[in-house]
Amino acid sequence: MTSTISRPPIGPVTVVEPERPSKRRFRMYDKPGFLTYGLLTAFFLGAAFPLWWSFVMGSRQASDINAVPPVVIPGPNFIANVMKAFETVDFAKALVNSLIISGTIAVSVVFFSTLAGYAFAKLNFRGRNGLMIAVIATMAIPTQLGIIPLFMLVSEFKLTNTLGAVIIPGLVSAFGVFFMRQYLVDTIPDELIEAARMDGASAWGTFWNVAIPAARPAMAVLGLFIFMAAWTDFLWPLLVLGPKNPSVQTALASLNASGGHTPDHSMVLAGAVISILPLLVLFLFAGRQLISGIMSGAVKG
Repeated sequence: MTSTISRPPIGPVTVVEPERPSKRRFRMYDKPGFLTYGLLTAFFLGAAFPLWWSFVMGSRQASDINAVPPVVIPGPNFIANVMKAFETVDFAKALVNSLIISGTIAVSVVFFSTLAGYAFAKLNFRGRNGLMIAVIATMAIPTQLGIIPLFMLVSEFKLTNTLGAVIIPGLVSAFGVFFMRQYLVDTIPDELIEAARMDGASAWGTFWNVAIPAARPAMAVLGLFIFMAAWTDFLWPLLVLGPKNPSVQTALASLNASGGHTPDHSMVLAGAVISILPLLVLFLFAGRQLISGIMSGAVKG
C-alpha cells in the first residue's frame, strides 16, 4: 500500500525589494545648512579678529589700547604709525632680509625634499629603510638642543651677523623629506617609472619629467609652510643677526623695546600688520595649489 503526500499548491513568488532611502534623506547632505555656515563664519571671525584688531590699534593712538569698551573701528593714524616704525628701526632692510631668507630656504627645502623623497619612495637601494628611519628620528630631537653647537659652528665659520647664518642651517628639512616621500610613494605608479626607463630616460630625466609634475601640489604646500616658518622664526635670527642686519621678527622686537617701559603699542602693531602682508599675498597666490594638494591627499588611495 503506497501513501501519497499532498503538497500545497505553489503560488506566484513575490520578490520583496529592499527599501530605498528616500531622496529627502540625501538632500540634507547635498548642501550645507545653517549650522555649517554658522560654524564656518564663527571660525573665520575668530581667526581674522586678531589681525583686524592689530590693524585697528595700529591706526590709532597708543592710549586707545586700554579703551573701554574696546575700539573696533580703524582710525586715521595707520600711515603715520607705519612711517614711525620705519624711522625707529631699519624695517625696510628687515623686510628685504626676511624675503631673502624665507625665499631661499623655501626653494632649497622644496627641491632637496622632493629629490630625497623621490629617492626614498621609488628607488631601491641598500639601507633605504634604515636611512628613512634615521631621517624621521631627527624630527624627535628638540631644536633647542642644537642651538649651542650650531652657534659655535656659525661663529667658527665667521658667519654671525650675516644672512648665511640663518639660511645655511635651514637649507634641508627632515620634515620636508618625510612629507614628500609620503606623497610620492602612492602618487607615482611604479609602472610609469618603468615605462620612462624603457623609453631611455635617465634617472635625472625620470625625476624631472615624471616626479616633478606629479609632486607640484605637494611642493606648493611644503613651500608655503616652510616660507611661513622661516618668516616667523624669531629665536635663531635673534642670536646670530645683529641690530644692523635684522629680520622682520627681530625688528619687531626692537620696536617693542624702543619705548622703554612704555612701548608705543600702536607703532608696534602697525609694524606687525606690515610684516603679515607678504604672507597674505603669498597665500592668495598659492592658495589654489594648497587646496589642490590637500584635496589630492584626501582622496588618494
